[in-house]
Amino acid sequence: MKLLLFVLISGSCTGVLPAIESWPQFRGPGGAATAPEGAKIPVEWSESKNLKWKTPIPGPGSSSPVFTGNRIFVTCYTGYGTDKEAVGEAEDLGRQLLCLDRTNGRILWSRSLEVSNPEDPYRGYLMEHGYASSTPVTDGERVYVFAGKSGLHAFTLRGDKLWTRAVGNKSSNRRWGSAASPVLYKNLVIVNAADEARCLIAFDKMSSEEKWRYGSEGLELAFATPQFAVGQDGRDEMILSVPHELFALDPATGMRRWLARTKVPGNVSPSVVITEDMICAFGGYPRKMSIGLKRGGKGDVTDNLRWDSKVTTYVPTPLAHGDHLYWVNDSAEAVCMEIASGEVVSKKTVEGLARSKRFSFYASMVRVGDRLYAVSRHNGTFVFEASPDMKQIAQNKFADRSDFSATPAVSKDAIYLRSGKFVYCVGEQ
Repeated sequence: MKLLLFVLISGSCTGVLPAIESWPQFRGPGGAATAPEGAKIPVEWSESKNLKWKTPIPGPGSSSPVFTGNRIFVTCYTGYGTDKEAVGEAEDLGRQLLCLDRTNGRILWSRSLEVSNPEDPYRGYLMEHGYASSTPVTDGERVYVFAGKSGLHAFTLRGDKLWTRAVGNKSSNRRWGSAASPVLYKNLVIVNAADEARCLIAFDKMSSEEKWRYGSEGLELAFATPQFAVGQDGRDEMILSVPHELFALDPATGMRRWLARTKVPGNVSPSVVITEDMICAFGGYPRKMSIGLKRGGKGDVTDNLRWDSKVTTYVPTPLAHGDHLYWVNDSAEAVCMEIASGEVVSKKTVEGLARSKRFSFYASMVRVGDRLYAVSRHNGTFVFEASPDMKQIAQNKFADRSDFSATPAVSKDAIYLRSGKFVYCVGEQ
């Protein structure tokens, strides 16, 4: 079983120019978390080895860096909740979009994102990820940033503000804030505004006009970034897992194409993983679950469910390679699972953790050739062999002890990491 890279989706749907090297969205082209073919990334690095540059940034965030051509984009927040010991005042909260030069890390420009609605207070689980958790998305001409209750923002690559659209300011009693990242489909930019509106909302990426919205009660606890696929009937689909449901929409209209009723309970943070034959979903709290759905069919496709397992991940999204799923979960378990059956091939605790295993990984794993890279929050980046036994071959640390919760971006010759204090470029030297 081979992973579908969805070249059609990642090209025509996101508008990425194929001649320009790009990691345009959360987990890269097609959301596949896979480096370009032939990429050469170091297995080992430190402050004195294979570090090309590092750039201080104004504040923390869990959002991932993205890039198109020579420009890297990353978000952060300031003024409130940046220090757990000195929280500050909510009215001082600020958010920024930064643009960096990919060759040397120089900040080319910074733009403030206006805070237009009161955000959830800095307490509880929101303290684990903060106020800049949504990864920007770019089509090679513009960059789009989702700021939760402060809306969706569009900029040119030069930093010119194009438009801002509000999405809502509802708040659940859990007050966990936003986490899903925006995605692009042809002329649309789509956000999972679960916390703000209990809806998926699509806007025209040029005019900002709202084109459709899809509401679901389960969206209140769905924090995942939607994924795209081409259905077996040749039509495009946008797929999302929410508590007790897995469904696909027509991304052009927001009309539902199919739905399966699942055993995955509340709090769905990982994105689905889509292969040629299967769609796999993960999450749940306090009871956790993963499921495998055979692709195909219309309407209610619950009968297509092939397996379920209590082995899963709460925050990081797995990746597919060959016949297997791979991930390191938030409890520091390195897991390899067979896609077709859900059978666990290997599961072991990551070696080298200096802190508690609980909430030790938030970033999703990325693959570079025959290597898997998993960024931990406080114990460095772990490198594994991309094989079922997931042999651990390296652990790379910087002196920086701030939170590394962001999934890295990868080019042909570098991996880009972000922490609560810096953006890093690692490459062979």
